[in-house]
Amino acid sequence: MTELISGKTMTSGQIEPDDVRFFSGQSNIPLAEGITTHLGVPLARTQFQRFTNDNMRIQLCASVRGRKVYIVQSLVPPVSDNLMELLMMIDIARAAAAKEVHAIIPYFSYARSDKKDAPRISITARLIADLLVTAGATHVMTMQLHSPQVHGFFSVPTDPLTARGRIVEYILDSRTDLSNAIVVAPDAGIGKSAARFASHLGLPTAVASKTRVSDTRVEIGETLQRQVQGFRSALIYDDEIATGGSVIELSNLLIESGVEKIRTICTHGLFLGRARERLAAIPQITEIITTDTVYLAPHERLPNMTILSVADVFGEAIRRNYLHESIGDLFTYWDE
Repeated sequence: MTELISGKTMTSGQIEPDDVRFFSGQSNIPLAEGITTHLGVPLARTQFQRFTNDNMRIQLCASVRGRKVYIVQSLVPPVSDNLMELLMMIDIARAAAAKEVHAIIPYFSYARSDKKDAPRISITARLIADLLVTAGATHVMTMQLHSPQVHGFFSVPTDPLTARGRIVEYILDSRTDLSNAIVVAPDAGIGKSAARFASHLGLPTAVASKTRVSDTRVEIGETLQRQVQGFRSALIYDDEIATGGSVIELSNLLIESGVEKIRTICTHGLFLGRARERLAAIPQITEIITTDTVYLAPHERLPNMTILSVADVFGEAIRRNYLHESIGDLFTYWDE
């Protein structure tokens, strides 16, 4: 049965409600509501309108003058629309004399476009970072960037948070059977993060060699079979699942290698196209653990999905930032 699980409250100091304004784009209003509930502040209303020529009109329905403004928006499909909403809302707040403008982006989709690996292409992650700053963002907060170097593309303070603690907490609290288990990373890019995750559970780690053939198809090197030999349970750990190509190819290889039970774990669960159908067709996948950085309507969730709320992680980071406290233990690269 699908679950939506929230974490533990960690607040001490409080935010002054009249000193801040929280708004949400249309991509993930439930997460924005969860963040404001955690902080004990209201989520201000925003009006969205689309004209017949497809132009957008947005109005923030509360005064932001002299206040710290927080705008929550995940860059999920339709990505271009959601990005434009975010840029317009930031620009509105800046033009209306906001003291600070914080872009809270739970899922930053363009983080995969982090290098020039073909002629005449855009390093789009850097472009989006520049657009956010040009629009007026004074601070960016996100979670689990696909490529760590994207953090360096921003010219304003940027906090990449992690859901690792929330996932570890859930696994330990649910008394998940970890006997004869191994954590498996689909590729070297997520290898270090997977190793940090595994260390908190006292488990070994294996890293697959992945080659991306297309947007929906990957190939996994057979050297992984030697790394997982003798293990009967595997926890696949990745930053996101989009079409599911990596997870499905990896799961099939693990099953061929003798693994009988698979838990698939990711921070950002998009599950695009036939991803859910293809994952549901593998009975060895007993649980899919993800977070609510990407909103999934109840009818889109598989019965074996567990959705962990990260509203309190963002809320705590925002609270500490507001009170000028350290948020280092909430960062992606935290390893204590």
